[in-house]
Amino acid sequence: MDFFIRNGEIEDAPLIADAILDAVGPEIVASLSPSGSRDEVFSVFERLAKRTDSQYSYLNSRIAVLSDGEPVGVCVSYDGALLPKLRRSFFEEARNSLGWNLSEHEMENFPAETGPEEFYLDSLATIPEFRGRGVASALIKDAGEKARKSGKPLGLLVSDHNPEARKLYERLGFKEFGKRPFAGEMMTNMRIF
Repeated sequence: MDFFIRNGEIEDAPLIADAILDAVGPEIVASLSPSGSRDEVFSVFERLAKRTDSQYSYLNSRIAVLSDGEPVGVCVSYDGALLPKLRRSFFEEARNSLGWNLSEHEMENFPAETGPEEFYLDSLATIPEFRGRGVASALIKDAGEKARKSGKPLGLLVSDHNPEARKLYERLGFKEFGKRPFAGEMMTNMRIF
């Protein structure tokens, strides 16, 4: 299968939002909304993907597409040093749309899934019918190129409940680097230099 990777565009916001929800999984998605509504959470992430000041922005997204333009995968990545500034838009959207009631202090002290020492692969998803064809590996390698240009290792989090993803990361050369919190769960931080 031939595909190439391009920069995300604002029109890709629904695709990016869907990829993020796919990457985090249905349990975490349901926990983000008081009603457990996937549609509510999707709307939040679609708005975040359209913004330029969000960790989930189209500006931080790379899209794998077939020669006819059909998308086959999405990767969202950014310099971990930018997370405190970028996630403020997430907190705004969560407060305004999902009823989150976080104080300034809570927002500033919310556990970080990445840090300034790494370039962070935040979300990765392959369209289901294209899985197993090298799309995820190509997107990870593409993010690794961005990380190399930044002079930082590429880091990511993987749940202990997702052994298939961990196998992929290990096959690509990622090594375990410790644990970090994400959505109430301690996950394995893996990096490749």
